Amino acid sequence: MRFQTPLLPATLLRRYKRFLADIRLEDGSEHVAHCANPGSMMGLAEPGMRIWVEPNDDPKKKLKFGWRLVEHPGGHFTGVDTSVPNRALREALMAGQVPGLEGYAQVLPEQKYGEKSRIDFLLRDPARPDCYVEVKSITLSRQPGLAEFPDSVTARGLKHLRELAQVVSDGRRAVMLYLVQRTDAEATALAADIDPAYAAGFASARAAGVECLAFGCNITPEEITLGAALPAPPVPA
Repeated sequence: MRFQTPLLPATLLRRYKRFLADIRLEDGSEHVAHCANPGSMMGLAEPGMRIWVEPNDDPKKKLKFGWRLVEHPGGHFTGVDTSVPNRALREALMAGQVPGLEGYAQVLPEQKYGEKSRIDFLLRDPARPDCYVEVKSITLSRQPGLAEFPDSVTARGLKHLRELAQVVSDGRRAVMLYLVQRTDAEATALAADIDPAYAAGFASARAAGVECLAFGCNITPEEITLGAALPAPPVPA
């Protein structure tokens, strides 16, 4: 998934009200940028961080910049826009490039299921049961090389796990897919200390037959694409 407009480097001044960030561009001008991330963004929203923002000239949008990336030492990046993973994954699914999810005739995004929920992707093929794929973006890293989910309590994420378990009970396939939006991660884990209920729900879903996949991302200021498979989060002890 290529960014529609070339990204610009900036300095983060502060993030506030979850969806807003004050930034300073390299020309010294200061602006308010949209932050498309409702999570805590632990470790990613410290004042002074080097970030990358996407400008826009859409008259319908009040804010003229969207915060897309955090740049880390060593040339690593984290993608902070939670809408990006689904767009990048959709391209890969359509091209049959997601190991374990290849060969389906149809890739249907945002389909209704469960209790007033929408599954990120419904994969269909006449030769096999429907496959329901729920996608979560991972950006938290508290140990070098380890990406963790979630970065805050997520009642919505727990609800999705329970609905995936019901999908399996109904005789269909269900997959929990974690997309790591960090180029410095080599493994994944659940942050059970942050949300014990989610960790317990994950264990229950896995026991019920919900599958789990994890993939990294290739991230540059030009594009974000699906990366290599990573070890899926183990079931917490």
